[in-house]
Amino acid sequence: MKIIFAGTPDFAAAALAALLKTDHEIVAVYTQPDRPAGRGQKLTASPVKTLALEHNLPVHQPLHFKSSEEAGIEAQQALAELNADVMVVAAYGLILPQVVLDTPKYGCLNIHASLLPRWRGAAPIQRAILAGDASTGVTIMQMAKGLDTGDMLYKVSTEITANDTSANLHDRLATLGAEAICEVLTDISTLENYQAKREVQDEALTNYAHKIVKSEAKIDWAQAANIIDRQIRAFNPWPVCFCQTDPNNPPLRIWSAELTDQSHSKTYGEIIAMDKHGIDVACGAGTVLRLTSLQWAGGKTLNSVQILQTQKLNIGQVLS
Repeated sequence: MKIIFAGTPDFAAAALAALLKTDHEIVAVYTQPDRPAGRGQKLTASPVKTLALEHNLPVHQPLHFKSSEEAGIEAQQALAELNADVMVVAAYGLILPQVVLDTPKYGCLNIHASLLPRWRGAAPIQRAILAGDASTGVTIMQMAKGLDTGDMLYKVSTEITANDTSANLHDRLATLGAEAICEVLTDISTLENYQAKREVQDEALTNYAHKIVKSEAKIDWAQAANIIDRQIRAFNPWPVCFCQTDPNNPPLRIWSAELTDQSHSKTYGEIIAMDKHGIDVACGAGTVLRLTSLQWAGGKTLNSVQILQTQKLNIGQVLS
């Protein structure tokens, strides 16, 4: 098959890498324009662009596909001239109008990191962990005009474990997504079979995975330990949970924690124990959370033993 691939971050690059190992022809790669990154704010290519260039694939980086502007119309025409059988889209970041969705012979297929119709939207991985979902997965969807509303062709699921962070769950789902799109695109007859058996999403079961904002990472110690634990795991590696040791000091970042079976009658946020295993903090509903990896402003990430050595925290101290 002749495939157009559209994606931007590492999640998408995993799928492109898998497709490159098949007999399909990647006729073009679409990705977001280079963006400033790092301390020097140097223009940086996306992971998808980097991979595409390594394999000498033609790369397109239009700003949009809007029919209301000449640049958008030109982008639509350039895509149509590729005469592709199908377009694979994974975390591309641009809205595709209906004219683009209808351009490839078999339309556009999206690799979405959730078990649709649950968690449509921008942050399905983080939202699944935050909600305490027992499982999540990847859905290969026939793209439609609405946001993640298209018919479902194929699903694969994975358990969300008590140790999963957004970082490692992302990597697992990226692998599953790569395998799933290769399965659907095994050959033309396989694709046609999946499309013939497509499943319409049940609108009554939908919910939306809103984009993550940094303020959500602020810890509220009045919440139960299990809720805070999910928050810490969901926001690792970004934006990383934080709290205050003192109103006049920069926030303390919390990279990891673990649940305990302890109970307490202390003030929310109070440090009630400290040892080489971690920092035990009083949380809501009489629960206790053990902090195991912290980072002070301007410093490196420290494990529980290193935290003790800093002597920056004390029993009885209240975090806010």
